[in-house]
Amino acid sequence: MSDPNNKPQGPKIIAIANQKGGVGKTTTAINLATALAAVGKSVLLIDIDPQGNASTGLGIETAQRNMTTYDLLLNGAAVEDVVCETQVPNLLIAPATTDLSSADIELAGNDGRATRLRKILRGPEMDAFDFDYVLIDCPPSLNLLTVNAMVAAHSVLVPLQCEFFALEGLSQLMLSIREVRQSINPEIRIEGVVLTMYDSRNRLSHQVEKDVRDNLGDLVFKTIIPRNVRLSEAPSYAMPALLYDHTSKGSIAYQKLAAEVLRRQA
Repeated sequence: MSDPNNKPQGPKIIAIANQKGGVGKTTTAINLATALAAVGKSVLLIDIDPQGNASTGLGIETAQRNMTTYDLLLNGAAVEDVVCETQVPNLLIAPATTDLSSADIELAGNDGRATRLRKILRGPEMDAFDFDYVLIDCPPSLNLLTVNAMVAAHSVLVPLQCEFFALEGLSQLMLSIREVRQSINPEIRIEGVVLTMYDSRNRLSHQVEKDVRDNLGDLVFKTIIPRNVRLSEAPSYAMPALLYDHTSKGSIAYQKLAAEVLRRQA
């Protein structure tokens, strides 16, 4: 858990990561960012998933993505030239396209390949924006892009799907975070683990919750993200669930998660 007595200078940078796909990572990135923006926080969402789903989910058409996180990481593009406004007040995004698919290979041959994003997000160029939060939507793998996010971040938020193999693979992610802490970024912490796709009618969901809380204790957020039709529908309308239907159970859960994140920084 992040240390509230060690508040970062500049924006709080949170990587949203899980090397397993389909766990609600991008849904969490979009809706947590929106919920934080809704309470007046200035937020930047960095999309470093080559699928670009966070960009699409916030209504950024591919044709609008003239400059992307690929340009930011590999072409030395300025932050101000990459970020664009979204339909959510107080929320900007640095979008991604499939161009980012080759970034892992291209970065591998470069000096400082793991610190590119850190230099950008913690550099003086960011001061003009005065962001409160920077959220990074990572790809569903432990590749160089995810390592860049961890090296840049103050903490990692882990979405964990309520399924039988929920804890399988989490140990590898924890190990990767520990390696980054020991080698490059000593301040990185686990922001928390959020249970996603929870079905209260399903005994398995209750068992998974018990197992995860027994194993991880206070690292697990109290808020649980339910399986919710509105959360699933919202991306097809290119908007966060909080805009699509702010009264849905999924939207309310993300508002509660944002409140928990804010309390952990208080």
